[in-house]
Amino acid sequence: MESQLQQGLAKAGLALSSQQQAQLLAYVRLLDKWNKAYNLTSVRRPEDMVVKHILDSLVVSPHLDGDHFIDVGTGPGLPGIPLAIANPDKHFTLLDSLGKRIRFIRQVLHELEIDNVTPVQSRVEDFIPDNGFDGVLSRAFASMNDMVSWCQHLPHAEGQFYALKGQVDQQELDALPAACSVTDIKALKVPGLEGARHLVILRAKSNE
Repeated sequence: MESQLQQGLAKAGLALSSQQQAQLLAYVRLLDKWNKAYNLTSVRRPEDMVVKHILDSLVVSPHLDGDHFIDVGTGPGLPGIPLAIANPDKHFTLLDSLGKRIRFIRQVLHELEIDNVTPVQSRVEDFIPDNGFDGVLSRAFASMNDMVSWCQHLPHAEGQFYALKGQVDQQELDALPAACSVTDIKALKVPGLEGARHLVILRAKSNE
């Protein structure tokens, strides 16, 4: 897995320290271990996790604008934990409603000594932050409309939504609320992963 990760990072143009790479691989091993009992992800092989979870999360990193982010519906910590490891100067809140996922994340934070992540067990509509976030991340929502509608209270006035998608459907874009504007759509290349991957960056004007 070590060489697989190194080659993937190089192809993606991402430079991480040996310590960061070691943390990412340790995260994969923990995810593989816990997955056998808690069914945290449908991806079973650690080698596939490197591509479908780690690299797929990290390609978002160069596009993050700000310092405080929330990963909504984070599951076992995706994309939040890989992004937190790659960006120790930024802070990530990882939100999920299932206790087993948050317990796993807490264990990861403890074992890997990650100090820029706050795990929160809550439904998104019940979580009211003290301050708005620079960015709201998710790859869990079925539609961008749902993401913006359910999470509109999370970013501050200049904050943005980062939606990780496969194909970007024009009908989905057309269904966005009138107060929501698309800032950018970036085609992402995930080394080792076939098929399209896109990052749609949105801003909800209603937050102003």
